Amino acid sequence: MPYQSDTGLVRQRLSACANQLGIVLALIVVCTVLANRSPGFLTYANLTNVVRQISINGILAVGVTFVLLTGGVDLSLGSLVALTGVVVAHLAHPGDFPLIVPVAAGILAGACCGAVNGITIAWGGVPPFIATLGMMTVARGLALVLSGGRPVSNMSPQMARIAGDVGPIPIPALILAVVSVAAWWTLRNLRLGRYVFAVGGNENAARAAGISVRRVKLFAYTVCGALAGLAGVVLAARITTGQPNAGIAYELDAIAAVVIGGTSLSGGIGGVGGTVLGALLMGVIGNGLDLLNVSSYYQQITKGLIIVGAVWFDRWHRKQ
Repeated sequence: MPYQSDTGLVRQRLSACANQLGIVLALIVVCTVLANRSPGFLTYANLTNVVRQISINGILAVGVTFVLLTGGVDLSLGSLVALTGVVVAHLAHPGDFPLIVPVAAGILAGACCGAVNGITIAWGGVPPFIATLGMMTVARGLALVLSGGRPVSNMSPQMARIAGDVGPIPIPALILAVVSVAAWWTLRNLRLGRYVFAVGGNENAARAAGISVRRVKLFAYTVCGALAGLAGVVLAARITTGQPNAGIAYELDAIAAVVIGGTSLSGGIGGVGGTVLGALLMGVIGNGLDLLNVSSYYQQITKGLIIVGAVWFDRWHRKQ
C-alpha cells in the first residue's frame, strides 16, 4: 500500500474533522434562521418529512462516495433509480412473490449496472464521465422499455411498508443509517476499503504497491450501483409505483452532498460521515426554501451555486 507518513494522516484527519465541524455549524445556522422565519420548520411532522426526503439522496450519496474516493464519477445514478424502481414494481404485485424477491431484484439490477460501469472503466479504459453517461442513457431507455413508457402500479401493501415508520422513526431513515454505518466500517476497517483511498490518492503508487486497481474500481462502481438499486427500491415503495421518468438529476444532488461533505473530486480524501452531513444540509436547505415559498426555479439556481461553490472550495483547499 502506498506509504503515507503519520504526519500526513494526522493532518488529513484533522482537516476532515474541521470540515465536518463546519458543516455542523452551517446546519445549526441554517436551522436557526429557518426556525425564525418559518414556525412550521421545527415541528415533528416537518422534521420527519425532512429525514424521509434526504434518505434516498443519502443512500445514493453514500454509494457515490466510494466512486469519488477512487477519483471517478457516476452520472447514471438517477437512471438506475428509475430502472430498479420499474423492476421492483413489476415483481411486487400482490400475491406474486415474497417481499424479499422484488427488493433483491432491484438491488441486483443496480449492482449489475454498476459492475458494467466498473468493467467498462477499469478494463475498457473508457473515462468514467463517458462510461456512466452512456449507462445513464441505457438505463433510462431500459426503464422505458420495461414499463412501456407508463408507470407500473398495483404494488403490494407489504412493499409500501418499506416507506413507512417504525414507531416515530421513518424506515427509509433506518435504512440510510444501516447503509452509512456499513459503508463507514468497510472503508475504515476492511483492506479493500483502504485500497479505495489508496487508488484515489495515487493510482500509479497503488499499482506499484501490488493493489489490483481494476478490481478496486469494479468494487467501487458495483457498490455504487447496488446502493442506487436500494434507493430505487425505497423510492418505488414511497410513491407506490415504478416511474420510468423518476430520478432525473438525482446524481447531481448526490454528488453535491458528497463534495459538500468533504470528499475530494480528485479522489483519496473524504468519508461517509461528511457525506451524510452534506446530504442533511442539502435536505434542510431544500425544505426551508419550500417552506419559504421560494420558486423551484430559484431553488435550482441555488443548488447549482452550492455545487460550484463546493467544488471551488475543494480545489482551493487542496492547494493549501
